[in-house]
Amino acid sequence: MKTLVVLLGPTAVGKTELAIALAEHLGCPIINADSRQLYKDLKIGTAAPTEQQLKRVQHFFVGILATNDYYSAARYETEVLGLTEKLFCEHDTLLLTGGSMLYIDAVCKGIDGIPTIHEETRSLMRQRLNDEGLEKLAQELKLLDPEYYATVDLKNTKRIVHALEVCYQTGRTFTSFRTATRKQRPFNILKIGLNRPRAELFERINKRVDQMLDEGLLEEARALLPYRSENALNTVGYKEMFQVLDNAWTLDFARERMKKNTRVYAKKQLTWFAHDKEIRWFHPDEQDKITSYVDHAINPSNI
Repeated sequence: MKTLVVLLGPTAVGKTELAIALAEHLGCPIINADSRQLYKDLKIGTAAPTEQQLKRVQHFFVGILATNDYYSAARYETEVLGLTEKLFCEHDTLLLTGGSMLYIDAVCKGIDGIPTIHEETRSLMRQRLNDEGLEKLAQELKLLDPEYYATVDLKNTKRIVHALEVCYQTGRTFTSFRTATRKQRPFNILKIGLNRPRAELFERINKRVDQMLDEGLLEEARALLPYRSENALNTVGYKEMFQVLDNAWTLDFARERMKKNTRVYAKKQLTWFAHDKEIRWFHPDEQDKITSYVDHAINPSNI
């Protein structure tokens, strides 16, 4: 049976280079599972693969969207499954790698059949958010879908707005779409997690932030200012740079805040992944062990 190898882990752990080495070993392309690397103009702030890395191994779902394009985990699920069906005709193994938890789960488990939101509805809700504020929209969600209101993070703008979009567009509660039923896939899934000791990971995060700033993150953010309200830019790195460009923060303060926020995000990723017992964890330096593990899992009779 065909196998999808999933290489996951927190930001800055070292997924990109190891994924390329593993893909070269397997002779297969890479499918990106970092939701922000889909956007072509968010290169520095997402640590997207370099041109040299892209030449080493064929990548899919890197730099395919404009900053103001609407995209969702549901659409990602559909498009990746369509791609794997074609690629598995040429390859016995494919490699999916990234750290976007919902996108990985969408491919591996499937997500609820929540409809894609029309642009008119999205525009309306964006305007209402600007005019009325998050708290008022949250209270409206309490009336329309009290069950979801009781569980959602009331400070998470994206989730509250999206739930209301679904309510308005479909006439149904957001809760009614959440079935939590795992979908079967026509291929095996092998999950490999990368992690490092906490101090080591945090040091890498701090160095990555410094590197991004050295490479021109502030100027990249300046070019994206007209799109700052887009969901793609509701992202660590760009949010802090916009504060600098607004003259609200100094660059040094933004640098430290960016490091802190990235560390917080990495902990959220690890907490999410910790619930998945299918993941086999390795240190990124254990490349030989990882390769052997994958080889044995794919072809146990050949080892």
